Amino acid sequence: NGENFKGSAQAYFKSRVKSFYWSLNQTTYQVEARMGDIPAFSATPGEDGLMVVVYESTPSSLTYRDWAKFDAFIQHKDLGPIEEMHEARGLLKTDVKEAYHRYSKAVIGIGAAQGADQRFGLETEFVLLGNPYRDDPAQGLAVQILYRDAPRADAQIEIFERASDGTVKVSLMRSNAEGVAVIDIKPGHTYLLDAVLLRVPDPNTANGPPAHWESLWAAVTFAVPEG
Repeated sequence: NGENFKGSAQAYFKSRVKSFYWSLNQTTYQVEARMGDIPAFSATPGEDGLMVVVYESTPSSLTYRDWAKFDAFIQHKDLGPIEEMHEARGLLKTDVKEAYHRYSKAVIGIGAAQGADQRFGLETEFVLLGNPYRDDPAQGLAVQILYRDAPRADAQIEIFERASDGTVKVSLMRSNAEGVAVIDIKPGHTYLLDAVLLRVPDPNTANGPPAHWESLWAAVTFAVPEG
């Protein structure tokens, strides 16, 4: 949790986890954790490769007491004409309830770090189209953002870039028609990308407490080795 690479370590609680696994060299392993474990994930892979840890949360909820705070979130993440849609649905602009889901991936190079990221069929997810641990960083890293396995065109991507001295730079990009953006990357830096979409909850889906809006957060972290 947190932002700008600052946050507290999270313990493992089964109630917060919809799915949690890692993949290495075309083999997938379920995360084995006990209630309260800190960190929530640890593993000792027995071979080199590109390891991808995948976490999908159960829904959580929050309430915005006034519209201004919700609107600040809408504007920050460039979520579209939500105010107009909210009013058209006849909803009040106080006590706005949001359910949120996280779809996070951590891409980790082990040893020679050979391999590639892949689609895991999450509701929304980033896919790295290159290998930041082996490819020439001068060429940038292409990533694709998906929603229900289809490209998200013109999606805002927020990029958090942490240098070796701990300073963090934040920037924004947009995906192209194929949901692809090429991220500038530097040796010795660590990256966190996120992209958010907001939708009207499906009333026929029992996926958590009643909410006026449902946000889906895609995130991916990776590092670029020193040259």
